[in-house]
Amino acid sequence: MAFPGGVFSVDTAERTVRYRACDGDTGRVADPRMRVAGGTATGQVTAGGTTYAYRVPLVGRTQGVVEVSRPHRQPDRRIGEVVTDPQPPTDPAAGRRLSPLTGQLARVAATATNNRAGVAVRDLSSRYGHQQIAVNGAFRPKAASVIKLWILVELLRRVDCRQLSLDRAVRVTRDDVVGGTGKLKSEAIPQVVTTSRLAEYMIEYSDNTAANVLIDQLGGFAPVNALIDSMNQRETVLAHKLFDGAADRGGENYTSPDDVVSLLGAVWDARILTESSRDLMIGFMRKQTRNSKIPAALPPGTPLAHKTGDDIDASHDVGYCLTPGAETAVAFLTAGPSRTGSETVRQLARTVHDYITPGCAPG
Repeated sequence: MAFPGGVFSVDTAERTVRYRACDGDTGRVADPRMRVAGGTATGQVTAGGTTYAYRVPLVGRTQGVVEVSRPHRQPDRRIGEVVTDPQPPTDPAAGRRLSPLTGQLARVAATATNNRAGVAVRDLSSRYGHQQIAVNGAFRPKAASVIKLWILVELLRRVDCRQLSLDRAVRVTRDDVVGGTGKLKSEAIPQVVTTSRLAEYMIEYSDNTAANVLIDQLGGFAPVNALIDSMNQRETVLAHKLFDGAADRGGENYTSPDDVVSLLGAVWDARILTESSRDLMIGFMRKQTRNSKIPAALPPGTPLAHKTGDDIDASHDVGYCLTPGAETAVAFLTAGPSRTGSETVRQLARTVHDYITPGCAPG
C-alpha cells in the first residue's frame, strides 16, 4: 500500500508486514494473528513502541488504511492505494488488446537458443488500460548494472524525506576507484564531487565507482535491500558492490523482469518518489550513453529513458519507451553469452515497439 512519504507492505503467505516511510521503518514484522478474509488483510503490530493497525485489501487499485499510534500523540491515519504486481488494468477490454504481444515475445525468447530471456511490459499510456504482460517474468539472472536503479531510488527517497541533500560534497579517493564502466576513474582523483553528480554518473555512464560511493553514503547494502523488501520485490537483492570481486566470494546481485517493472511503475506513478525526484531520475536515464541495445533496435529519435546491465553472462536493458501516446515501461533481461543476449534484447525491444507504437501496431 503506497501513501505520501511511504509504503506499508503485507505478505499474507508469511504473515508479515513492514511500514517504511520518512518517519520510520519497522523492518519486517511478524503478525501471526493477521486475518485474511473477504480479500482483505487486517491486523495490528507494535514495533519500537509504535502500534500499526491496518486494513489492506489484497486487490490492486483499491484503498487501504494504516493507523499509526505513538505514545502521548494522536493517531495518524495513512490512506493509500494498494499496489499489486501486476496491477489490475484500469480497462480490462483495452488490456486484452495487449495479449497478442505476449505470444510474439514468447516466440522471440524461444528462438534465443544461446540465452534465457525474461520480459515484462507495462502500459503507462492507458492505451491498453495500463495492462502488464510478461514472459518468464520471475526469471532471476544476475542484475549487473540494472541494480543501480534501486540505489538511485533509495537515494532520491532520502532526498524527498530531507534526510540527504544532492548538494552534499563527497570525497572520492583512489581506494574508491574500481574497474568496468564509468567516467570518474578517468578524472583527477582524489576529488570532491556532489551526490548529484555521483547519481548522474551512475546512470548516464553506468559508473561503477560512483555507484559504490553512493552505497557507502546510504549506509551500505541494508537500506537498498530495505527498499526492495518494502516493495515485496522477492527476486531482487543487492549483495555486493560493483566490480569488486565479491560475487566470486559467494554473494551476487539478482533481479527479475517483474521486479524491474514494479520499480519502474512505482517511480512513474510517483508512489515511491515525489514527482520532482521522479523527473530527475528519468532525466538521468534519458542521458544514458550505452545505447547498443534498445536504442539501436528502434527508429532514430525514438524517445527513451533506459538503463543497461552487462556481464560476461548477462545482457539487459530496461526503462521507459516515451513515444507520446504509447508510453511503456519495459524490462528485457537475458542470461548467457553477452553478445547473443544483446541481440535478443534488440529483437524483443523492436517487437514491443512495433506493437505498441501508433502507426506500427495492430492494436
